[in-house]
Parts: sequence; structure tokens; C-alpha cells
Amino acid sequence: MTHRPAPAAPSAKRSRLDARLSDAGLAVAVALVISVVIAADPVGRSSLGGYLCAAGFGGVLLLRRRFPRLILAVTIVGIFAYYTAGFPPIGMVLPAVGALYSAAEMRRTAWAVGAAAVLIAVASFFRMDGSEPAGQLNGYTFVTELALAAAAIALGAAVRLTREARERSAQIADLTAAEEAHAADARMHAERVRIARDLHDTIGHTLSVASLHAGVAAEATGRDDEAARTALDRVRAAMSDALRELRRTVKVLRDDTATPMPVLGLAALDPLFAAAREAGLHVETELDVASDALSPAVDATAYRTVQEALTNVLRHADATTVHVTARAEHGLLALRIVDDGQGSAASGSGTGAGIRGMRERVALLGGTVTARAAPGGFAVTVEIPAQAGGEA
Repeated sequence: MTHRPAPAAPSAKRSRLDARLSDAGLAVAVALVISVVIAADPVGRSSLGGYLCAAGFGGVLLLRRRFPRLILAVTIVGIFAYYTAGFPPIGMVLPAVGALYSAAEMRRTAWAVGAAAVLIAVASFFRMDGSEPAGQLNGYTFVTELALAAAAIALGAAVRLTREARERSAQIADLTAAEEAHAADARMHAERVRIARDLHDTIGHTLSVASLHAGVAAEATGRDDEAARTALDRVRAAMSDALRELRRTVKVLRDDTATPMPVLGLAALDPLFAAAREAGLHVETELDVASDALSPAVDATAYRTVQEALTNVLRHADATTVHVTARAEHGLLALRIVDDGQGSAASGSGTGAGIRGMRERVALLGGTVTARAAPGGFAVTVEIPAQAGGEA
């Protein structure tokens, strides 16, 4: 299959057109200035050959960007040939102004300085040997030649430096924009991961509670209608909580101006414990953490960790009792959730999706999670720096 090259961008085409127009303008200006000097020759030696040379000095500048050193050399040789042919005097530097400017602009400043030195030296030599009439030298003194060459080289260097500074600024702007876009993508990815974890933890816990109550309702149906109704009411309440959490999350995802979901912490654990107790689990707690001891990120991570641990107990452990302890000492938060159940392959190995999510969340804050079988049950132990920052 033949691949055609992609068309050039409009800005690139415009830049090339502008460069060609500027080169043509410089060529025409040099040719016209030299022609005016030839026409103003006081001796009246104007000739067609001189004007053709003027056109040649301007025309070669059309290739100045591709061959700056070659154009400089051709111009110097052309100047020598011009005077050898006996055409009207036009100065040694004036015909080379465009070539000197171009060489300096194209990073050939040393070549431009060398060429100017050669031209000025040759001009000075012929002035000193007395071979030229004094009238022809009045407009082309040494200082004038030197100033003209210096001005052409300085202007070329200034244009080049300005262009390079503009290009560097554009590159810096592009790099900054790319880095900002990368940072925005990273923040978006981190936020999506956080929302996914929160949904997994919240919806998973709520559905586990609902599943247990549904089981109770199924067993009580026909034997204890009151217990069945109570269990179904709890299922309905749990499902309402899950739907409310889903709607709030979807609203935040759809609307950037929506109020962010509240960040929960250890102080909000009581409803979780109450739901677990209603599901038939005996929950014992020892929470010895001051309200200002944890950073918001650590507090939220602690809440989600306890929530996921309770969900695993309800789903897998077949436990009757769970003990939750939390202490903040010496700049470290220590959480421990221990149950008396038998566990399952998923939870007992410590490699299930819930345990993996716990580890990822805690690792973001520089903490560690240990999940393994304990005497008479299963234990999850978490340690996190109390004032760690980062995403919850």
C-alpha cells in the first residue's frame, strides 16, 4: 500500500511563504540600491553590464537560507569581478550587505566577519595606493565601510537571536501544555480509581448486608412473618442506601459543578457497625483516635478499610463476632479488624479484590496492609502515617 505524505499544516505553509517573500524583498532592495548608486555615478559610466551585476547581487540572495556560505563567497567573487570589469564604483561592502546579513542570520557569523574583513582590507589597499580618483572615494570612507558591514552583521545576528528566543518560548509553551495535560490525565485517572474503590466498598458492603437480610427473610417466611417483614424492611433500606450512593456518584461524574461527595472518616463508622449488628454480627470496637490526629486522606482511608473488612466478614467469614481497634500513637495509625470466622479461599489468602483494593489505597499513603489467618479466625492489620497526604 502506498502512503501519501500528510499535507503540511497551514501555519507551516504560511511560514514558508513569508520566508520566500522576505527573501525576494531583500533581493529586490539590494538590487535597487546598487542600481541607484550606479546611476548616480558622477563620471557617467552607467552601463547595462553594471545593472546586470546589480541584479545578480540581489538575485543570489534568493538562495541565502539554503547556502549562506556559498552565497557569501559568490558575492565576494562577484564584487572583485565587477571592479575588474571597470564598472562604476559602488563600494566594496554595499553589494555584500545582503550576504553578510544572511550569513549572520543563518549562524555563520564568523564567516560574515571574515568576509567583511577581506572586503574592507581590499578596499583600503586600493585607496592607499592612489589608483582611484579622490572624487570616487568621498562616499566610501573606511569608517563608512566598517559601519555598514558591522550593521549588516549585527542586524542578522539580532534577527537570528530573536527568532531562536521565539522558538524556545514556543517549545517551552508546548512542553508546559503537554505536562499540564499529562497531569490532568493523571488526576482524572486517580479520581476514577478513587471513585471505583469507593463504589466497590460502599455498594459491596450495602449489598452484603441486604443479602444477609434477604436470607433471613427467606428462612422466616411462613414461620415468623414479623421477622420476615423486618428483614425485608432492612433489605429495602440497604438497597435505598446503595441507590442513593449511586445517584450521588453519577451526579458528580456528570456535572463538574456538582457538590463533591462528602469524605467519611472514623467518626462515621457507627452506621456501618449498626448495619453489621442488624445483620447478626456481634461487633466490638476500640477506637482511640483523637479528632485532629489524622489527615483527611488518612481518615477517609481508615473508614474505607474498616468498611471493606466488615464487608469481607459478612460475605466470606461465616463469623459471629468481629473486633475493630484503632489507635493513633507516635505519628502512626494502627487499625486491626479480627473476626472469629472460618474465612474462604478468597479472603483467607489475602488476595481477593477487596484486600487488593485495600492495599492499593493504603499504599498511596505510604502504609501497609497485612491480611492473614489468625488463631480462631482472620485478621486485617493496617498501619498508616497519621498525617500522610495524597488521595484517599
